[in-house]
Amino acid sequence: MMLLILAVSLFAIDRWISWKTQNQILTNTDHIEHYQVAVVLGTSKYLGRVLNAYYTHRIDAAIRLYRSGKVTHFLLSGDNAHRSYNEPWTMKRDLMKAGIPEQDIALDYAGFRTLDSIVRAKKIFDTNHFLIITQRFHCERALFIANYHEIDAACFAVPGPTHGTDLKIRVREIFARARAILDLFVIDAKPKFLGPKEPIFSEETSTAISENDNHPTDTKNPHTDE
Repeated sequence: MMLLILAVSLFAIDRWISWKTQNQILTNTDHIEHYQVAVVLGTSKYLGRVLNAYYTHRIDAAIRLYRSGKVTHFLLSGDNAHRSYNEPWTMKRDLMKAGIPEQDIALDYAGFRTLDSIVRAKKIFDTNHFLIITQRFHCERALFIANYHEIDAACFAVPGPTHGTDLKIRVREIFARARAILDLFVIDAKPKFLGPKEPIFSEETSTAISENDNHPTDTKNPHTDE
């Protein structure tokens, strides 16, 4: 009986989070308004020796959105576990190879979890209106966290592996959503690292954006030491 209750609860949480965020998910670039900031959520570039399709689709989407004028700046958020594994720097390198200027890229090395990435975008990098780039299942959880923290966000849902749904990833996501509920409504979880604000835009630039809706002329490339 307890296992049945647990299974029903996990299913209900999974469906609830999908339902609550469905209207904030975008799949067509033509329907995306201009965003000053897009937050690209990190993942490993390789799975063993194989290129990770979850990674490549996120990076390819970021490049397309920048080139089409839908996005002006990127906040690349991910794990920086050790010197040989650095998700934000790997993403930055690939974006720069595609011709995206370094001044339009900010790094968050302390995006250890989705909650960390989303909350730090607001509290550290001082942006409360941004586009998230990741796969749909991840979009839903990221948006649920953003909504709880009163962040105005949408998510561009990019494809996953072309060979079909990865069942292992989907099962893991069900448990990740249950943990998100505990984090938000039970233990009030905070990011592992916070600290002083490191705005993506200077105060003068933010004022110019709000008044003229022009591209900023003075940006920072903030980073953390974690």
